[in-house]
Amino acid sequence: MAKSDIRSSESSKTTRSRSSARSVAKTPKSAGSSRRDGRGAKSGEPITIVSQENRRKGETDWEAVDALTDEEIEAAGRSDPDAAPIDIDWSDAILVIPAKKVPISIRVDPDVLEFFREEGPGYQRRINKVLRTYVEHRKKAR
Repeated sequence: MAKSDIRSSESSKTTRSRSSARSVAKTPKSAGSSRRDGRGAKSGEPITIVSQENRRKGETDWEAVDALTDEEIEAAGRSDPDAAPIDIDWSDAILVIPAKKVPISIRVDPDVLEFFREEGPGYQRRINKVLRTYVEHRKKAR
C-alpha cells in the first residue's frame, strides 16, 4: 500500500484505526508517554486526564479578583516582595531579531564535543559563541 504498511480487510476499515499511534493510545497501559526514553508518567504516579468538557475548578476566587479596584491591585503589587517592578521605561528598547542560523555538519574532536556537552543543554549555542568570539577577534586584527 502506498500510505502505510498496515493491511486490513474492507469490512474492518470502519472499526479499526489505520494509525498505530491512535490504536495504541486506546490501551490502558499507554496512558503515559509512548516514548521509550522514559518521559511522561512515572511508575506509581497518578495520571489525571482533563478534557474540555470536564475541566477542574481552580482555587482562585475569580469573583473576588473581579471585585478588586485598580488601586487595590497596585497596592497588592507594591506589598508583594516577589512582584517584579513595573516602572520600566521601554521607550529606548531595541528589538533585536537574531540572524537565521545555517545548519551544517562539522567534525570535532571527541573530547572537545564532550567538554561542551558536559556543561548541559545549549552546547551547540556555546560552540557558536566560541566561534563568534574567534571571528570578531580576527576581524579586529585585520
